[in-house]
Amino acid sequence: MKVELKQHFRIESARSLPGLPEGHPCRRLHGHSFKISLVLRGEIDAKIGWLRDYHEIARTVDPVLKTLDHHVLNEVPGLENPTSEHLAIYLYENIKTLIPQLVQVQVSETPDTECSYPIAH
Repeated sequence: MKVELKQHFRIESARSLPGLPEGHPCRRLHGHSFKISLVLRGEIDAKIGWLRDYHEIARTVDPVLKTLDHHVLNEVPGLENPTSEHLAIYLYENIKTLIPQLVQVQVSETPDTECSYPIAH
C-alpha cells in the first residue's frame, strides 16, 4: 500500500536577494523563520508498518539543515541568490540522494507563502 508522509522542519536564516531592483526591501539583508516540509511517497514496509521512520528522516537531513540554520544563505555555495524557489531546489537536490522516497520540498518564508519543488504534473 502506498502512502505519503510529510515532515516539517524550521530554520532561521538571513538573506538578501541581489537580483531585485535597488530599493526593494528584500534586496537588503533580512531574516526569515523558514518552514521546510519534506514530502515522501512509497510503499509501506510490510514488516515494520511504515514508509520511513520520522526520527531517522530528521537525523538524515540534520547535517543539510545545519548548513543553513542561523547562517546567511547567500554565503552557502549554490545559494548566492537564495529565493524560496532556489532554496527548495537546493534542498531537494541535497536531500534526494539521502532519502530516495523524497518527492517534493516545500519552503514557506512566511505563514502565507509557500514554494514547492518539483511540482506535480
